[in-house]
Amino acid sequence: MTDAATTAKANPNKFEKFKAEKDGLAVKAEIEKFASLGWEAMDETDRDHRLKWVGVFFRPVTPGKFMMRMRLPNGILNSAQMRVLAEVVQRYGDDGSADITTRQNIQLRGIRIEDLPDIFQKFQVVGLTSVQSGMDNVRNITGDAVAGLDANELFDTRELVQQIQDMITNSGQGNSEFSNLPRKFNIAIAGGRDNSVHAEINDLAFVPAFKDISPESVSPEKSEKIFGFNVLVGGFFSAKRCDAAIPLNAWVLPEDVVAVCRAILEVYRDNGLRANRQKSRLMWLIDEWGVDKFRQEVEQRLGKSLIAATEHDEIDWEKRDHIGVYKQKQPGLNYAGLHIPVGRLNAEGMFEIARLAEVYGSSEIRLTVEQNIIIPNISESGLASFYTETILKEFTINPNPLTRSLVSCTGAQFCNFAMIETKERAIAMMQALESDLELTRPVRIHWTGCPNSCGQPQVADIGLMGTKARKNGKPVEGVDIYMGGKVGKDASLGTCVTKGIPCEDLQPVLRELLIEHFGAKPKVLVNS
Repeated sequence: MTDAATTAKANPNKFEKFKAEKDGLAVKAEIEKFASLGWEAMDETDRDHRLKWVGVFFRPVTPGKFMMRMRLPNGILNSAQMRVLAEVVQRYGDDGSADITTRQNIQLRGIRIEDLPDIFQKFQVVGLTSVQSGMDNVRNITGDAVAGLDANELFDTRELVQQIQDMITNSGQGNSEFSNLPRKFNIAIAGGRDNSVHAEINDLAFVPAFKDISPESVSPEKSEKIFGFNVLVGGFFSAKRCDAAIPLNAWVLPEDVVAVCRAILEVYRDNGLRANRQKSRLMWLIDEWGVDKFRQEVEQRLGKSLIAATEHDEIDWEKRDHIGVYKQKQPGLNYAGLHIPVGRLNAEGMFEIARLAEVYGSSEIRLTVEQNIIIPNISESGLASFYTETILKEFTINPNPLTRSLVSCTGAQFCNFAMIETKERAIAMMQALESDLELTRPVRIHWTGCPNSCGQPQVADIGLMGTKARKNGKPVEGVDIYMGGKVGKDASLGTCVTKGIPCEDLQPVLRELLIEHFGAKPKVLVNS
């Protein structure tokens, strides 16, 4: 145990204190009691914190209306599951909605505490779980959105992601081995060449890499390049600090990935810094120890030495967004990427997505880190009819360049951390800019309501982080502007270039940035 961990044990902060008093997973057995009590009569720590261990989030800005966060490994669900999620939000009318997140996940809004027993029963019937999706747990595990569909993929990530989820959550039942980490933990596995999972912003990421195995160690006929993963560690965003993941100098075979995940989580769980919540992510432990010592501790837990990483990985494509219709590697089949504006769904839209997946595909639905939806396995003969579906006017397969790449966090409508409203403002501003400018390519603009960076402005071409600005001597909603984020090959984080722009003055600022840096041109108005 580190000196900092020892200090935290002797002088725990309030989070460590309430976790020591009662494991978050203990609330699983108390859901019926909470439903009977009602949210106002609940113990505040159970309501405000421990419920997050089963994916239920109290929101002070919408008292009595909770958020639920699912676990959807690799962002995959089926039409029956989507229909259940739609039924849940439908119950709450105008209060009910859902958001696709930047971790290929879904969050439900408007939930009432008295409905939790029935909701969890519905989830169990269709194989859904929300366990360990919040607080100091491993969050939704991301993988390639087109895993198993892409003819150019190097590895199908689906099975590995599911195995990691099962290990961490005890197959969705809850696992106390990993329910008390120092802080949250993100894991991603990339199987293609375009880094669709944004590996660099995860605490732990596996990126594809081939290694030459010397003839001395294998028979000559098997001495070709062997597929595996280079391991990256420590990437994260927080209000205090943002860092890209760094190499662990480790290369692992696919069959060792789950064991390596376990070893790294155990080292982090037992040694991570806990005294200061702002310094509790994995990178802070690596800073204290150095990457070499961290690697040695992982090897000790693993019970064997790690193979040195390869010099180069296989991330050599530009990032794809998968919007549009594309041929799969399965002959005669296609997948359709639907643009979901800022990831916001209502019950009607969710029912329609489920119907499309059943009528045209194989009932499978996939989510992307850009907050969009993919429907795979559409036959060539079904495409003509698919294109006529009315819902494609709302969830288009050919969006305009700015709305196409728009990402937004929840914003102040539902999140008490957010300093600004994001989603509706983002859509309206992009539409106004598109009516004014000609663009030859998409520009990735990400909005986030606060420095916690759920909207990931640091990976965007233009990132907008909510803040408080001043105008005419008065406080107003504003943004700090980030630029230079790079995804795909040679991914890197952007930096803040301008601070405190009032939101009401932002549109002309963005207009000039798009013209100066991204080749946008003012549209020529033709007199009628």
